[in-house]
Amino acid sequence: MEDPQTVVLTGLAIVLAIYLVRWRMNPLHAIPTLGGTSLPGLSYLTALHFMRNAKDIINEGYGRFYNSAYKVALPDKWLVVVSGPKMIDELRRRPDEELSFLEGIEDTIQLKYTIGPEALTDGYHIDIIKEKLTRTLPAVLPNVIDELRLAVQEYIPAKDDGKWVTITVMPVIQHIVARASNRAFVGLPLCRDEGFLDLCIRFTRVVIKDRYVISLFPRSLKPLVGSLISETKKSIRRAVQYLKPTLDEKKTMMEQNGDDWDDKPNDMLQWIFDEAIRRENPDWGVAERVLLVNFAAIHTSSTSFTHSIFDLAARPEYQQPLRDEIESVVADEGWTKAAMGKMWKLDSFLRESQRYNGISMTTMTRKAMVDVTLNDGTFIPKGTVLVAAQHPTHHDNSNYADPNVFDAFRFSRLREHEGEGTKHQFVNTSIDYVPFGHGKHACPGRFFAANELKAMLAWIVLNYDMKIEGDGERPANFYLGPTVLPPMEGQVMFRKRETSDDA
Repeated sequence: MEDPQTVVLTGLAIVLAIYLVRWRMNPLHAIPTLGGTSLPGLSYLTALHFMRNAKDIINEGYGRFYNSAYKVALPDKWLVVVSGPKMIDELRRRPDEELSFLEGIEDTIQLKYTIGPEALTDGYHIDIIKEKLTRTLPAVLPNVIDELRLAVQEYIPAKDDGKWVTITVMPVIQHIVARASNRAFVGLPLCRDEGFLDLCIRFTRVVIKDRYVISLFPRSLKPLVGSLISETKKSIRRAVQYLKPTLDEKKTMMEQNGDDWDDKPNDMLQWIFDEAIRRENPDWGVAERVLLVNFAAIHTSSTSFTHSIFDLAARPEYQQPLRDEIESVVADEGWTKAAMGKMWKLDSFLRESQRYNGISMTTMTRKAMVDVTLNDGTFIPKGTVLVAAQHPTHHDNSNYADPNVFDAFRFSRLREHEGEGTKHQFVNTSIDYVPFGHGKHACPGRFFAANELKAMLAWIVLNYDMKIEGDGERPANFYLGPTVLPPMEGQVMFRKRETSDDA
């Protein structure tokens, strides 16, 4: 009879051998690994290292694997990162049948388990943003600006007494963005309901938390785990309660008048309702899509704008040139979409802040739906998630002069050159400017977001002086994995200015 210890050791050796063989035969093994080892088990340490040092690792990868690919470890999978203009353009050109944007997003936030598969397979809210919201911006924006004026004064309560007030920027900006955005999304009075706004703001954190928990389980258990632990679905149920009185009123009007009636709203909530009413459980569908639109709008816009506030407060020399431009344009055009389009310096400042900081180290998430061989020869097996390196692209001196210098009017100067008037606008994407992605899957809400952020910054610049207490230096950004966050507890001082009635 064999020694039990020998049997156990032999079994462990066999299991280890199987894992090593599978590791060696995995097609991803041929792609270089950065940030540590790819050995089974030890790769979890590599993932931990990446979460703590993603900025350094992605910058290193950009230099070592320019116009090629490498991989980094995440807790639940390998992530392939491509770098350089050729690879960015290849991600843009590859059809969804090969490299899918929607499946990449699904894999990233586990949408089918946190919310439900319909949000992925029937994304009518995306079409609404692309077509109706963008097309009606001239009519929508005045209401958004009206809400911004009220919200800014409430959340930045500086008085006409010359005194400075200190604001913790990120939570204040989140509430202002949530309120202004929801003036366009759900209208009055719900856009001013603090409970509803808090629900919308927290929704991003809830989705990310659910996603992390679900990612720890094998695919076969994810539907069960999602149904048992999903805080996301609890949030949707709460949103239904907030929206139900309005939705019941819309149903009554439809029963009495059909699909059209006098004074029928022409806003986001009505557009979503018109689509949801044709499907099962329309109340849930409306609440789900309203929260998804907020998920896309609040986190990205408030993070980008918080970066901008810190950048401007730390560089007060830019405040008066911006103020001069805004006053001149508003005097001629008023607070309109046309006015926002003529504020080139303001547009440049926001674009430069996004280039310099960004909200992520990576962009253009895709998932391989079939085996794909990239043009550099890299083999990508089906099921692999890919991203493009964003931060080093924006700090590459072959793309930008003095890329590590914050140059607020970099892009407004470029627009003065013949034929360059639109190329360097805030909303424009290219192989060297990718915070909104690039190509047909570039962020569909960027036109709304850009006008909202320009209006908000214009209003603040006209009505407040800003500075950072102490030495005036901008507090450093915080990096968690590929996510770039402004200082979450960082503060800026505001002082009310004397302004004309037009401001």
